[in-house]
Amino acid sequence: MSKTIKSIFPLGFPWQTEDPFLFSVYHLDHYPKGNDQMGPEASLEGRNLGNDFIVKDGWRMYHGQTIPGFPYHPHRGFETITIVNKGFCDHSDSLGAAGRFGQGDVQWMTAGRGVQHSEMFPLLYKDQENPLELFQIWLNLPSTSKFVDPHFKMLWHEDIPIVRENQVRIKVIAGDYRGTAAPTPAPDSWAADPKNEVAIWNIHMDAHSAFTLPKALTEVSRNLYFYEGAELTIQDEKIKANHGIGLASREDVTIQAGDTTVHFIILQGKPIDEPVVQHGPFVMNTQEEISATIQDYQLTQFGGWPWPYADNVHDREQGRFAKYPDGSLETK
Repeated sequence: MSKTIKSIFPLGFPWQTEDPFLFSVYHLDHYPKGNDQMGPEASLEGRNLGNDFIVKDGWRMYHGQTIPGFPYHPHRGFETITIVNKGFCDHSDSLGAAGRFGQGDVQWMTAGRGVQHSEMFPLLYKDQENPLELFQIWLNLPSTSKFVDPHFKMLWHEDIPIVRENQVRIKVIAGDYRGTAAPTPAPDSWAADPKNEVAIWNIHMDAHSAFTLPKALTEVSRNLYFYEGAELTIQDEKIKANHGIGLASREDVTIQAGDTTVHFIILQGKPIDEPVVQHGPFVMNTQEEISATIQDYQLTQFGGWPWPYADNVHDREQGRFAKYPDGSLETK
């Protein structure tokens, strides 16, 4: 193993991450046609409904019982960055905000002091299959930002820059790639300070193409997640798909695709370097803060749930949109 490659590890569910990232998961589900309720037009027999994480017939229901997805649940102390390359995600939250996004859109949500939200995957099409490809990344907040106000914003795919270098496409979701800046992240994010060099780049390489990942300005954590393709080569090391690669950040890294198109995500950033104590959807710095968070959630429900269903979805005909807590509306 070269000095460029610090580690190679299998991609599980979720993926292994490094500070400042807490968690990353990749969902690829080949959902069938949708029914009238925007659930699968298929039998749900034999599934552990409410906790269906085993791939059966190419797809999972997750915590959904009618519609796939994650009915309402709380978060505190970190951010979720949800990238939907295929299919759609319906968002509803305890602030009264809502949205439908997909086809390359990204939602950036700061949980801060506490929010409940649901993330459902409506199967909008009744006359064709409904594939879903989604990444969710948890980015930690430093202790000074654990109790900021919750916030969410949309990075619509039309506004996310894609850099083309010969046979390589780099989608710049966060950070700066060779002078091309991503859309502005949430205001209280660790990524909002350029000195932290937080980057999320989704990279697609054609077969037999080559790409040079530029070195970071400072020492940061940097991991490559090779989630689709057959093989790529880094500094003469051949690596199969479904592996993560920890990379040195202070040198350029040459990557070559094998006989197929390859797809990977780069996550990098300056470590926050603070204690992390996690209890399910709560991430704080001490066990005492976790105990206080559990008590606070039991008392306040982080504002309650203003929607009619725990697995709330929007009308089938509704296009991509975002409704913010102040009532403002964006449509696409």
